[in-house]
Amino acid sequence: MSTPAVAHLHVHSEYSLLDGACKIEKLAARAAEFGQPALGLTDHGVMNGAVELFKACRKHDVKPILGLEAYYVDDRSIREGRIERNHLTLLARDDEGFKNLTKLSSAGFLEGLHRGKPGVDMELLERHAEGVIALSGCLASRASRRIVDGRLDEARAHLDDLVNVFGPDDVYFEIQHNGIAEQGRVNEAIARFAKEMGRSLVATADVHYLRREDYHHHAALLCVQTKSTLAAPKLSFDTNEFYLKSSEEMAESFAATPEALAATLEIAERCDVSIALDGQLIPRFETPNGESERDHLRALVTDGLRLRYGDPIPAPAMERAEMELGVIDKMGFNAYFLIVWDFVDYAKRNGIAVGPGRGSAAGSLVAYCLRITDVDPLRYDLLFERFLNAERVSMPDIDIDFSVRGRERVIRYVTDKYGSERVAQIITFGKMFPRAATRDAARVLGHEYAIGDRLAKLIPDPQQGRPPSFADCLAPGQELANEVAKDPTAKQIVDVAQGLEGIVRNASIHAAAVVISDRDLTDIVPLQLADAGTDEKGQRVYRTVTQYSMKPIEEIGLLKMDFLGLRNLDVIEDALDIVERSTGARPDMTTLPLDDAKTYEMMARGDAVGVFQFESEGMREAL
Repeated sequence: MSTPAVAHLHVHSEYSLLDGACKIEKLAARAAEFGQPALGLTDHGVMNGAVELFKACRKHDVKPILGLEAYYVDDRSIREGRIERNHLTLLARDDEGFKNLTKLSSAGFLEGLHRGKPGVDMELLERHAEGVIALSGCLASRASRRIVDGRLDEARAHLDDLVNVFGPDDVYFEIQHNGIAEQGRVNEAIARFAKEMGRSLVATADVHYLRREDYHHHAALLCVQTKSTLAAPKLSFDTNEFYLKSSEEMAESFAATPEALAATLEIAERCDVSIALDGQLIPRFETPNGESERDHLRALVTDGLRLRYGDPIPAPAMERAEMELGVIDKMGFNAYFLIVWDFVDYAKRNGIAVGPGRGSAAGSLVAYCLRITDVDPLRYDLLFERFLNAERVSMPDIDIDFSVRGRERVIRYVTDKYGSERVAQIITFGKMFPRAATRDAARVLGHEYAIGDRLAKLIPDPQQGRPPSFADCLAPGQELANEVAKDPTAKQIVDVAQGLEGIVRNASIHAAAVVISDRDLTDIVPLQLADAGTDEKGQRVYRTVTQYSMKPIEEIGLLKMDFLGLRNLDVIEDALDIVERSTGARPDMTTLPLDDAKTYEMMARGDAVGVFQFESEGMREAL
């Protein structure tokens, strides 16, 4: 008789930073390998991996169950001092529930941040309970901690509160079998409460790493988090039971409570969430006279054609503009161009230096006529189709360079215009590539910095922006491979480092990307606060960012803009100021000749320090 499948509902990926060691793609593949019909994702306080899980599960024919492990607090308004923070497992039952989890996770940061962690209280849970299934939680939950402390009445009261908030059909009492002594006591009490209250038990494994043999890599990851060593860890998992178990292993662990395993499939059956991909969520652009976006864009481009090419407008320019405007209108991007025109126009009217254009956007005559770019695509025979092609439906991508001094003012203008609820910067994740992983591995193994640093320096430099993998570095003949072959200490360090390779190490703010939405962002994407360093008073500063990184943001159809801060523009502005003070006249950068002989003589000498895109040693050698 075959073992019935189970669904893992309490799972941590690498987005439970420096605590989860699972890659989402590998989680979905492993669940499919086990024949498990569904897979949950419940990272600590965040939903960073929701879109990634949704896609990975669809690829492997596994049902995605989207959730998070919230940090429950008594009062989210408390900002100072010590507070009790407990875990609570939450799953989206339907699209409304997913929207509520998105809002709940966002509010945990925006309203409940305490010492860098988001907090949700019962009032916030009640506000966003519709469509959400709650599991009572792991050993770190409020109910479990009260049971361990012998305060059973308080544990029961908390469970009653959950039932009152989420409804009796949407609360399950969570039990685990992880070999920890306290867990046995908790399971007994939870089972008793479930019987008394008529609630169902549900079995979870609290997955933190993929396979049993990954335990030591996960232990190293925890030491990276706590800045400790494997010999004297500040945080460790006492047993090797927190991996994605097969259905047979789960059945063996929960042989005494098969109904708890059956509940995993019941919940999986009840959960059904879809994420719309490849849509367009571009905001409307309010035109000054109530005309359509199409007509307003056309009028601005016509004015720009006269400004750039004279009146009457030459036929080739008119024909090219008509072609581009037709494609832009057909693809639904009129508002996009108006939005970009508007904030570039604001910058130029307010003395903020703007770059002449970069990338494929320089091939657009419409962008040139709107003064978004200052490169004439007709003169240089640049292709519009590289930028926008009706046969390849994708969001246009115009990267704009602003002076570093002025960039924040432009972002503030956009935020004020479209509303702070609809504008945010985008999160980015730093990963442990071989060099960093090697240094971290040496440290957690207790070696001196110099040992890890020496090994890290044997790893080649990135090629075309891509760091080499350990597979590359350990190929026959490579310096690191030779060192590992002859030095047992090097082998020990690299073995640990390989287990850390590619795992997310930290979250930060993308250097350029800003998202602008057509509705409140928390209707679509969860938000969080990212550490932006300290201010002039030494106070920690946090900024609102999307929990999804760049690729998922684009996949769900949100409008992403790159506001790049370019120091070269500040230098140019300072130079123009000096010229103006000295001569009384300010040169117009757009009229400078592109065939100036002295400039090319300077470049030919390799004298290009301070020249944008030509500063690197390799470029100067080529010159």
